[in-house]
Formats: sequence, structure tokens, C-alpha cells
Amino acid sequence: MRNLLRVILPAVLLLTLLNHSALAQTKIATVDMRQLFDNYYKTRLAQAALQERSAQLTKDDNSMKDDLKKATEDYQQLLEKASDPAISTDERDRRKQAAADKLKQLGERRAAIEQYDRTGQATLSDQLQHMSEKIRADIQAAVSSRAKAGAYTIVLNTASEGINLGSANITVPSPVVYSSGGTDLTAEVLKQLNAGAPIDMNTTNSAPAISPVLPQPNTNRP
Repeated sequence: MRNLLRVILPAVLLLTLLNHSALAQTKIATVDMRQLFDNYYKTRLAQAALQERSAQLTKDDNSMKDDLKKATEDYQQLLEKASDPAISTDERDRRKQAAADKLKQLGERRAAIEQYDRTGQATLSDQLQHMSEKIRADIQAAVSSRAKAGAYTIVLNTASEGINLGSANITVPSPVVYSSGGTDLTAEVLKQLNAGAPIDMNTTNSAPAISPVLPQPNTNRP
């Protein structure tokens, strides 16, 4: 038994020393990814571009719907005229055909508006996805750069994350329960990210979330 302990105890002590050595070599820092994303000047540029595109789509959508409303009123007038008992049978048939032609045009216009809405929403969604991925890639590269410069082994995100489950949004807390703040790289990374920002860009306040208002599909029917 004593011989067995003589073999095991040195091994345990060696493993303990090795673990302590590995922990001593591990240098951990933190960063707030939400702050970086919101205050990166390219996020603001992307937000402005998406809002401008969204506003143009909404303007076009409203214009087409106004035209559809006017065409619907014309159709209703044609129906009323076709029901005039004072006109001849031939004139009544002519007016009914004109009303039928107008109804067909209304259907085509409505379909065109709905297709425009779907295409616009898909385009904005794709742009949002592309811009978000590009911005996150920039941030990831900047964080990696600062971590390597400071010889940090691990960088943990202190920001909570949101997950959409249908209509519900669930906030997932950060795995970082405590941080002294002394190893927070957020300010350094943000300074690096915004080094090339235009001089008129205000990057001190949080940018609004990138979520443009999309035009809603037309649901009116004559």
C-alpha cells in the first residue's frame, strides 16, 4: 500500500502543478459585442442606407395603392352606368364589358403591387443579413487583433443575446457572471473600428437597431 501511495502521490502533485501552470498561462479578457455593434460607424451607415431604401419602397408602394384606389372607383362608376335602365341593351352590354375589362386590370394591378411588396421585403431582408454579417466580421477581426496584441488567450462576450422564437423574443444572459473591468477591451476595439470613420460621424451614442420598416402587402379588394 505504501509503495502504491509513493507512486500515485507524485503523479497527482505533478498533474496539479501542470494544471496551475496552464491556468497561469491563460489570459482572459472581455468585450461587449452589443456596444461594438451599436457604436460602430458602419452600423450607422448601414442603418441610413436601409432606411432610405425602405422609405423609397414605401413611397412607391403608396403611390401604386393610390392608383389602385382611383382605378377601383372608376370600376364602381362603370358598374353604376351599366345598370342605368334608361340606356339601350347594346349600350348596357358595352358598359358591362368595359367594367369587366376594368376589373381584370384591377386584378393585374393588385398582383403587381403584392409582387412589388414581396420583392422589396426580400431585398431589404437580404441587405440586412449581408450588412450585419459584414459588420460582425469587422468586429471579430478587430477583437482578434486587440486580443493578439495583448496576448490574451480567450475573449468572452459580456453582452446578452436575444433569440427569436416565433413572436417571442428571449434574452439569453452572458456567460460572464463577473468581470473586474480591468480586462475589458470594448473601448480599445471600438477606437480601432472607428479610426477610419468620417469626421462628421457621431459615434458616441448607440445606433438604432438595423430593422427597416418594410411596406405591407396590399389586402384591399374592390
